[in-house]
Order: sequence, then C-alpha cells, then structure tokens
Amino acid sequence: SDVVCPWCYIGKRRFEKALAAFPGAADVEVVYRPFQLNPDASEAGEPSAQVYERKFGRPAQSIFAPLTEAAAAEGITFRMDDAVATNTFTAHRLIGFAGRHGRREQSAVKEGLLAHYFTDGGHLGDHAALTDIAVAAGLDRAEVTAFLASQDGVEEVHAELAEAARLGITSVPTFVFDGKTAVSGAQSPELLLEVMTRIAADTATT
Repeated sequence: SDVVCPWCYIGKRRFEKALAAFPGAADVEVVYRPFQLNPDASEAGEPSAQVYERKFGRPAQSIFAPLTEAAAAEGITFRMDDAVATNTFTAHRLIGFAGRHGRREQSAVKEGLLAHYFTDGGHLGDHAALTDIAVAAGLDRAEVTAFLASQDGVEEVHAELAEAARLGITSVPTFVFDGKTAVSGAQSPELLLEVMTRIAADTATT
C-alpha cells in the first residue's frame, strides 16, 4: 500500500474489521509492504488538490467528496483539501524501520502516517513530523532522527518496490494472504474474512 492512497486507508480499516472477526487472529502476522502511486513526485510537496486535478482533469472536490464519505463510513475523517502530496519513499523507509522493532510499532507508524496525511493535512516529506509519528509509536527519537538522516533502508525499499512490480502488483491496496492469495482493492470485511477463513481451512487440511 501507499500512505497517500485513500483506498489504502479505507482498506486498512476494513481489513482490521475482518481480522477482529477472524477466530485465528492471534496467529496472524500483518506486514506492510511499500508501493508508490507516484514515484516521481517531488519531496517538496504540493497541495493534493492540484495533483488530483492534473491527474484526472476535473475539480478535486468531485473526487474528494465520495472518498470522504467512504472514509467516514469506516470511522476515518478525511481532510484531503489540506493534504500536502509528496514523494512517499522516505515514509516507506520509516515503516520498514519500525518493522525492525516489531509489528505493533510498524502498524502504529503506518496508522500515524495515514492519519497525518489524510486527517491532519500533514506533509509526509517533513522529517520532523515523521520523527514525531515514530516517537508516538514507541520508537526512540534519537534513533529515528539518525535513521532518517542516513541512507539506511533505501536499498530495502527499492528491493520491495521491485518485488511488487515482479509480482505484477499495479494497484493498491493489494492484500497477499499466506504468500498464496492476492486480493486487490478495498474489499469488504466480509470478503476479506471469507478469504482468511478459507486459507486457514486449507492450511489445516494439508
């Protein structure tokens, strides 16, 4: 998924609902992998409305309104008019760094980045903001500051982006279950639960 993808945030909530209803949830490990919708985006950032209007050729509000409504149905507040679109590579590096500390920390950083962009109108290229998000997720401020100032994690993100391309993933969110089954799009909790239940049953019988 990408952290500036509205359907990724909505899909994350729907997946969390499915996982909460899954009997084997305690044994599920969730790992967030990177994808960039716009890898050529500037790190300086620009208003998201400009990006959407340039890409789709129509007023941004006509795009934002249904997305905001879909997000609200999942308990998420979208303020996309305030968001600053930027290159997300560094944010993906930070998600990977958080994953080294644990899945809970990674999930918290992922959620923090999504909320910063979509709800707070934040700039995901701002290292100070990224650091605050990581610290709120339980990471050490000095370690995060040093990490962001380094090239640590760059090769890993490039490798994971290349792997996504090799697997033929061209849209997000894409959920890959047990390395076997891929489901694209912000599908309903019911469908995602059905997939997990089927895979668990298949695994139990093999």
